[in-house]
Order: sequence, then C-alpha cells, then structure tokens
Amino acid sequence: MESGRASNGLRQELEVRPTRIVAMGGGTGLPMVLKGLARKATPKLDAGEPGLDITAVVAMSDDGGSSGRLRRTRGVLPPGDVRNCLVALAEGKGPLSEVFQYRFAGKKGLAGHAVGNLLIAALAELKGDFMEAVRVSGTLLGAKGKVLPSTLSPVHLVAHMEDSSEVVGESNICRARGRIRRVTLSPRAPPPVDGLIESIRAADMIVIGPGSLYSSVLPNLLVDGVAQALRETRALKVMVGNLMTQPGETDGMDGVDHVRAVIEHVGPVLDAVLLNGTAPSEEAARRYARKGSVPVKTDRRALLDLGVIPVEADLLKDGPRIRHDSRKVTRCLLKMARSGL
Repeated sequence: MESGRASNGLRQELEVRPTRIVAMGGGTGLPMVLKGLARKATPKLDAGEPGLDITAVVAMSDDGGSSGRLRRTRGVLPPGDVRNCLVALAEGKGPLSEVFQYRFAGKKGLAGHAVGNLLIAALAELKGDFMEAVRVSGTLLGAKGKVLPSTLSPVHLVAHMEDSSEVVGESNICRARGRIRRVTLSPRAPPPVDGLIESIRAADMIVIGPGSLYSSVLPNLLVDGVAQALRETRALKVMVGNLMTQPGETDGMDGVDHVRAVIEHVGPVLDAVLLNGTAPSEEAARRYARKGSVPVKTDRRALLDLGVIPVEADLLKDGPRIRHDSRKVTRCLLKMARSGL
C-alpha cells in the first residue's frame, strides 16, 4: 500500500513538473522565441498548464557594435545578446526593460551603447563575475527564466571560406560576402559555462534558432561538450527554420542546406525542423529581394533523407516585415513538446 501511494505521488509530481526548455541561438531570433515562451512560463495548474522552466543559451562571439566596443575597451564578454534575451524573458514589460533597451544617440562618447550593455558590463566589473552580472540583471528585470552564455571564454568566430581564405571576427564575416565552407571558434572548443551541459541533459525540448546560421546558431554548438550532450540527451531537438536567406552569410542556401551545415559541423543533433508554410506577400518579397534576401525554401523529402522530420505551420507575423510570430512559434513548439514531436 505504501509503495502504491509513493508511486502515485511520484506520478503526480512528474505530471505537474514544468516543461524544461533550452533555447539556443543569438541575434534577434532567440529573443523572439523567448518572448513567446515567457508568456507561458507561469504555471496555471487549474487549467492543466504546469508552466515552463526556460534556459536561454547565448553565443559569445559577437564583436560588433556596442558589444564589440565593450569587449575591446573594457575586456568584458559581449553583453548585447544576453541583454536582449533577458528583456525578452521579462516580456519587454515595464520601464526598466525600456531603459535596458535605450540606445544613446550621437557620434561620440556613449553614442551607440545600449544602457543594458553598460549596466551588465558595470555589474561584471563590480562583482568580478560576468555570470553574477547576468543573474542580477535578470532579477532586476523579472526575467521568467535564466540566461547562460555558452562559454565564459573570450572567443572569436573564424570563417573558412570556399576560396580557402579565412576571415576572423563575426563582424568581418558579415562584410566578407563570400561563400562560407565552415566556421570554428578561436580558441577551439572553449569550455562550457557551468550548468550548460546539465541543462541540456535535463531538458524536455531543445530549440535551436532561428537566426544567423554561422554567427548565431553554430557558435553555441561548437562549445566543448555541447554537441555530444545534444546527441545523448533524450530531449526533442527542434530547429526553427529561417524565413529568409541572409546576405553575405547564407546566399543561395535552402532549408536543407541549413540542416546539412549543422550536421556537417556537429553531427546528427536535430530531430525535427519547424518550417513556415505561409508565403510572404509579393510586395514584401520584392522589397527583401532588392537587398539580396529571398525566402528559404525546403524540400521536405530531402529533410527526411537526412533523418530530420519537417513540421510545417503558419509562422509569419502580420505586418510589412517578414518576421516570425512569437505566439505562433511558441504554440507549435509546445504542441510538439507535449506530443513528443
């Protein structure tokens, strides 16, 4: 009888446990995912929703803009993507989020710096610990999840181009406009931040992307131990497919090329790809085409041949810009997590 009660208690505990989601990336794609997930983070047990336990994993190779300047002048790790993720997890609400995102105008001094970047850098110097600066910032903002830099090592992204040249630095790669064959981190295989591997192993779902393939998605996967943990975890691993190609980085690449690039870099770490099934307006497509960006098309059969399951849905946000809708993406991801696909 005691054994039966203990078993029932364990079953009830598992049923109400929050769904553990690890989201990996950088740039604007990861905050989009986090914003949607944050809305579902708080448990609503009366409605049968146990809530979410969210961990964001952020690439640390950014060397441009405000983050790049702080890296060069203060020796701090790049805070920009961390800041955006913290604000997204706070759902962007409240005056403090607005202050974090405020960017100084002008051409000298503080011009171009976001207040949140400066605050994270100041806290890192004050505490002598970048992770503590991130934790304090998350508490101040009321973030509904935690943010982990993928590594605390000062890393740079290196692109090995098809013409056998090498381009060092994320901002230089974006300007190089050549065909990328492979990317690595320098130093290679930097150690993961404490808790990262454990979070991957304990997750129910891993979300990778959307975002810049070579400068936001892959740098996280190149950190020591991450690819192996992804291959070994029992979590469902889903890549959110990009809507458009990125000039200078993924020109001419379709959805299968994106997945194949991940596999060639770190092996079979994907179970499924969430694809947009709604075409953008012709006017929007023409406007993007003038800037060298076209919709990412995907051959579903070719994905299956790679051992990756395509899942298609309407993911487009209303408006003139071609963007993912965070609510639509979240709805699909949670449905996949709860159904096992």
